[in-house]
Amino acid sequence: MATQVTAPGLPEIERARERLAGVARVTPVFPSETLSRLTSRSVRLKAENLQRTGSFKIRGAYTKLSSLEPERLAAGVVAASAGNHGQAVAWAARELGAPARIFMPQDSPMAKVDATRNYGAEVDLTGPAFEETLAEAQAYVEGSGGTFVHPYEDTFVMSGQGTIGLELAEQVDELDTVVLPIGGGGLASGISLALRAVRPGLRLVGVQAAGTRPGGSGHTIADGIAVKQPGDLTMGILGETLDDIVTVEDEQIAEAIVLLAERTKLVVEGAGAASVAAVLGGLVGGSGAVLALLSGGNIDASLMVQVMRRGLALHGRYLVLRTRVPDRPGELAELLGRLAGERVNVVEVEHQRESPGIPVGYTGVELTLLTRDDAHCEQLLMQLGEWGYPVERLD
Repeated sequence: MATQVTAPGLPEIERARERLAGVARVTPVFPSETLSRLTSRSVRLKAENLQRTGSFKIRGAYTKLSSLEPERLAAGVVAASAGNHGQAVAWAARELGAPARIFMPQDSPMAKVDATRNYGAEVDLTGPAFEETLAEAQAYVEGSGGTFVHPYEDTFVMSGQGTIGLELAEQVDELDTVVLPIGGGGLASGISLALRAVRPGLRLVGVQAAGTRPGGSGHTIADGIAVKQPGDLTMGILGETLDDIVTVEDEQIAEAIVLLAERTKLVVEGAGAASVAAVLGGLVGGSGAVLALLSGGNIDASLMVQVMRRGLALHGRYLVLRTRVPDRPGELAELLGRLAGERVNVVEVEHQRESPGIPVGYTGVELTLLTRDDAHCEQLLMQLGEWGYPVERLD
């Protein structure tokens, strides 16, 4: 189902802002001393993760639905989403009294699936990837009626997202570069169109997840931007408005999630952390103050645990090792007592009696330890060796 869509201009974005008054939050901009120190430039964060439904998507969804005639709203709305767009359409539909049906990929984070259902929408889990989900949603609309709310190839949706650009232009005076995540491209298109109209001298950089690019793995922890190719309209807009498009790896995104949680106290999902990952990686160019958009905070709890554990390990705060002790009473207690004497917190202990390579008369032990830093990890490994425990580091 193809509809002719044109790029919105500043008047459309300003009208969207009027529609969103009292609906979408004006999200704050925070300076980050930590990120500024790490990158040797002033860094600010636009916290759309604090928006209603946990992401910027409410802006575009509400702008679109509030533009529909009452009879079209009554017939229902349909959307395809990796999570955040679906939540936003479900929320907007509930607020405006419209039924909603949301199609989501089968492996969508359950936090996003449950939230979408809790906002009152019917949810269909279809397709392994977003592109298949989009096709299913469009086929459903053709067969049953209702209005399809495209996540990015829609003038009203882009206009709603563009209101972020108007906000940050008013919130930050001294600014050189703005960094925006790109999935389908609606967010980056709307914001870049707004900023080119009101702050034309800014450097604008888009960020994509490397896993979704041609030749990539096809997978990324940044599920909110897990789109293989931006839309035709949005790609055309971005080709004219952005100064550069860069890519970040999942390891960089994970590191940014951990840093944001630990140092700024902001919970941010993979797509929301991609812009910070690009800034930390020195990929965005420019030399003055830079603003990174935190587009959403709806990270699955299990993924957050995995990412935090991995991040702690990379920074020497989490040490996993394998050793062995004589298979006699008190030997494990002896090892744990020695570690306690080194002020080490033991998080987990696992016995491995039948593991290959364990000599007769010994039992394998896998330990997960909380440590201070890399130097502390190396000190512990050396100390264990001096105590006579053969050690293999696993993290």
